[in-house]
Amino acid sequence: LQADAGRAFLDQAEDAARQNYEAKVAREDPYVKAARAVINQFVLDGTVPQLDPVSDETAGVFVSVHKDGQLRGCIGTTEPVTTNVTTEIMQNAVSAVSRDPRFPAVQPWELEDLDINVDVLMPAEVIESPDQLDVKKYGVIVSKGGKRGLLLPDLESVDTVEKQLEIAKQKAGLSPQETGCTLQRFEVVRHK
Repeated sequence: LQADAGRAFLDQAEDAARQNYEAKVAREDPYVKAARAVINQFVLDGTVPQLDPVSDETAGVFVSVHKDGQLRGCIGTTEPVTTNVTTEIMQNAVSAVSRDPRFPAVQPWELEDLDINVDVLMPAEVIESPDQLDVKKYGVIVSKGGKRGLLLPDLESVDTVEKQLEIAKQKAGLSPQETGCTLQRFEVVRHK
C-alpha cells in the first residue's frame, strides 16, 4: 500500500512538472520557440530541424540557456554571419548547448528544466568613455590588441559599469586594470 501511495505522489509530481513546462513553452515568443525546437531536437538526436523564418532581418544573436537560475550555456554573434535571424538563432542555439567551453553539453533529461533567452543585437557604436554606458540598457564590447570580450546588458549579477567592464575585460583575456581599450556599446531586443 505504501508503494502505491509513493507512486501516486511521483505521478502527481511528474504531471505538475509537465504542466509547468507546457505553460512555460506556451508563453515563449517565436524567437525562443525556434531556439527551443532546435535545442530539443539537437540534444535528442543530433539533427537540426528546418524552421520557417521568424524574421527576415539580419543581426547578431545570442542564445542564453539557464537551468535553475544558473547559466548553462551562452553563445552568440555580434554581427550577422548568416542569411537571417532565424538561421542565426539555429546555429547559436546548437552552440549554446553543445559548444560553450565553460559547460558540458546539455543532456536530454535537462531539456524541460531549461529557460531560454534570445537576444537580437542592434549595431554596436564606439564610445569615448564608460560614462556612456548603462548596465541595464547597453551591452559592452571591450577590445585591445586583437583581444575582444562582450557582455550582454541587463544581467542579474551585474549592477555597475565597473563590474560590466571588469567581466568584459576578463572575457577578452585582459586584466581588469587594462587601459587604452576600445569600448563599444550596443542595445538588444531580448526575447523570452
